[in-house]
Amino acid sequence: MTLRRVLVEMSVMEQRYHAVQEVLAGSTVTDVAERFGVSRQAVHRWLP
Repeated sequence: MTLRRVLVEMSVMEQRYHAVQEVLAGSTVTDVAERFGVSRQAVHRWLP
C-alpha cells in the first residue's frame, strides 16, 4: 500500500496526528510537509 493511499484513507485529524508524530520522532518539518502534501507553516501550526 502506498503512502498516498494511506493518506486518502485517513481523516484530516489522523493525518495531522501522524505528521506531528513524525516531526517529534526526528523528521524535519520540510520532509513531513512534502510527504503529507502541506506547507511547512501548516506543520508548524500543528506542533504543540
